[in-house]
Amino acid sequence: MNSPRTRNSSRHNGVRMVADWMKANERKPFPFQRKVWKEIVAGRSGLLHSPTGTGKTLAIWMGALAAWLDRTTPAEVEAQNHKLNNRRSRRVNRNLYAPIQVIWVTPLRALAADTLLALREPVEDLKLPWLVERRTSDTASSVKTKQKNRLPSCLITTPESLSILLSFPKTQAQFSSLKLIVLDEWHELMGTKRGVQAELCLSRLRQLSPTACTWAVSATIGNVEQAMQTAIGHPTLPQECSVIKAPTRRKISMKSIVPKSVDRFPWAGHMGLRSLNDVVKAIDSVGSSLVFTNTRSQAERWYAALLYAKPEWAGKIGLHHGSLDRKKRNWVERELDAGNLRCVVCTSSLDLGVDFFPVEQVLQVGSPKGIARLMQRAGRSGHYPGGKSQLVFVPTNALDLIELAAAKDALKNNQIESRTPLKGSLDVLAQHVVTLAAGTAFDESELFREVRSTHAFAELTETQWQWVLDFVKRGGESLRVYPDFKRVVESDQGWKIADEKMARRHRMSIGTISSDREVVVQFMKGGRLGTIEERFISKLKPEDKFMFAGRVLKLVMVRDMTAWVRRAKGKVAAVPRWSGGRLPLSNELAESVRSKLGEANRGQFRGPEMRAVRPLLELQAQWSAVPDEDSLLIEKVKTRDGFHVFVYPFEGRLVHEGLAAILAWRISQMQPITFATTINDYGIELLSPTDPPLEKALESGLFSPLNLLNQIEKSMNATELDRRQFRDIARIAGLVFGGVPGHHKSSRQLQASSDMFFDVFREYDPENLLLRQARREVLDMQLEHVRLAQAMERLSAAKIVYREPPKPTPLSFPILVDRLRLRLSSEKLSDRVARMTQQYERAAEKKLK
Repeated sequence: MNSPRTRNSSRHNGVRMVADWMKANERKPFPFQRKVWKEIVAGRSGLLHSPTGTGKTLAIWMGALAAWLDRTTPAEVEAQNHKLNNRRSRRVNRNLYAPIQVIWVTPLRALAADTLLALREPVEDLKLPWLVERRTSDTASSVKTKQKNRLPSCLITTPESLSILLSFPKTQAQFSSLKLIVLDEWHELMGTKRGVQAELCLSRLRQLSPTACTWAVSATIGNVEQAMQTAIGHPTLPQECSVIKAPTRRKISMKSIVPKSVDRFPWAGHMGLRSLNDVVKAIDSVGSSLVFTNTRSQAERWYAALLYAKPEWAGKIGLHHGSLDRKKRNWVERELDAGNLRCVVCTSSLDLGVDFFPVEQVLQVGSPKGIARLMQRAGRSGHYPGGKSQLVFVPTNALDLIELAAAKDALKNNQIESRTPLKGSLDVLAQHVVTLAAGTAFDESELFREVRSTHAFAELTETQWQWVLDFVKRGGESLRVYPDFKRVVESDQGWKIADEKMARRHRMSIGTISSDREVVVQFMKGGRLGTIEERFISKLKPEDKFMFAGRVLKLVMVRDMTAWVRRAKGKVAAVPRWSGGRLPLSNELAESVRSKLGEANRGQFRGPEMRAVRPLLELQAQWSAVPDEDSLLIEKVKTRDGFHVFVYPFEGRLVHEGLAAILAWRISQMQPITFATTINDYGIELLSPTDPPLEKALESGLFSPLNLLNQIEKSMNATELDRRQFRDIARIAGLVFGGVPGHHKSSRQLQASSDMFFDVFREYDPENLLLRQARREVLDMQLEHVRLAQAMERLSAAKIVYREPPKPTPLSFPILVDRLRLRLSSEKLSDRVARMTQQYERAAEKKLK
């Protein structure tokens, strides 16, 4: 028998082998990559923080391969490969490959597909007996069945699919061989319920394989240490953990397509298509481009506009967003990677870590609303170590130019957004408990300790835990008489799922992503195009036209959650809109915007973007004022609509929503008055039929940060906000069931069901913890009350600049248009805005004369 020293000397030198492979492929390992390899070989956990395109994937993956090679002798690898090479059948014998070694968790399906190609390359070159596969909602059912029976050596998956795997008894047992858990693009998951779901799944994987180490990967996050602690669990794992950072940042070249003339009265809602000719020239100047938009609707319109402008590009440009059919997305990704596409119009579906080496430049249509998002998208070009990212910014209105100038400064100062991890999401915990019960029976005390090892539930109390258990066992106090909510029952082995029917139903509901019910779009004679939200399709009648997947379609009928369509010609009547389309301004970018306005206030217009908006800001200064970092501008204007009070905190729409309600409530306490409120990322409008007592309100502490939470409840319809938030909680916690494939419930049915539970709990179970969670989420997510409190502290100390301009100013104009948008159709709105713009421009010219 070999001695330990002899045995170790007969093994591979894993780090040397993977370094040699990289050198053979003309990829000289960076010092940070070697450091990660050694940490993984030593079995330690951590976080890799490295810019896009610097080799993060290879840093983690080659470490996993090196660790396995260190544990395996050359003879063992050769014997395994001999078995694989001598098989006569072409069918994959999964038993001949190494058991599960790595779970690679990604936030996006497109990222999973791209990662699969990147991970397979070194495995094939090194002739390792590893089977690398992915499992997402796009994976074929036949492959999923094989994975359930025998997991591959490395599985690339999403939090939802990983949770589904844990709901199968046979699968749970296979994870005992797991050595490495990877959380790719961790910043995208952390701070969301998907991140909480991932934390809970990882706590189970660590229980099944205590020696497995965890590595999170991120390119753009501010709170790196907290991100690492959230990923590896709480309390800190016994192994030493560390943050490894790449020493250099990638260079980003940013320029703007500045219109020849900038509207002095801008308004949001444009698609940016006035810059279409300039965008075509920019695309024509390079071999391959990505055109990023913030919404799927905007992507559809830009794709159609590019084809209209350049019909010869048909087949050479692509469209990519999450609602398109998988086959169409795959085609676009393959053709782009092969260098066959001149351009792809896309959304965040190609945002993260997707390595398309032919991409030379990225165009961003409209403000990205965040510095990290801008860096992430810019990094999709020149995506190789030492490469330079090329970003072309396409403004949709003049104020977008200010945001880009602000983003440039923020990047120079390394002001990257932090992600605050969620805590105490009991709906996700309830779902997870049922998931584990479907897999194997659990012991209450052991599972309690396991759950508390996560950052999300480190502070979970015994009382809260017992409430969650009671909820999954009998539906809680108010639902105890209904058998459908007795999902978990006691057995000799512990607590397990009530029956297999309940397990199947639960697996169809696993996940935390909130969206409207989706309807499949399919040709009457032909294939699927993708999915659109039921809310949109329900407003159409047969023969109505709409644009989807880059085509003009005519609706034939809707049946069994499928919209049957035919091709159509002519004018497009509608473009689908998806929920969640309007991104809020991040805190860091908002701060930088205020700084740029402060410079403009002092007569400094640095850079082409600020020089372009100079006429707008100069008119703003003539009619009113331009606020600086230490002041708060308030305007009062009288029009035929009434008295308008405009306040400009520049804090983002989520903060402004709560702030508008509080300001309206405080003023109304001094004098009975009714306000209509409108917000955007820059400011707030309070419209009233009578003159509000504004000066008195300011003297009384209109912006005082005291009693915010109490006044939010008084100033807003808190119950209705809670009810809306509870709808998602009810679905995640398993109170409402969306139905089986082919017989899905409509959005209206699901809403009615969740509203019924909300009313029952309020009346008969007011201490229900899910009701409390709904209130907390309204404050934290919808109103950002922590950031609201910080904003009120800043505003209470700011210098108030009060003006009464003769007409609405350039800063107030987009807020006015947003209010009109709620009352008018798109065509009527554009006509009305055009008339208003002409009127105000004439007034501006007259004042100049």
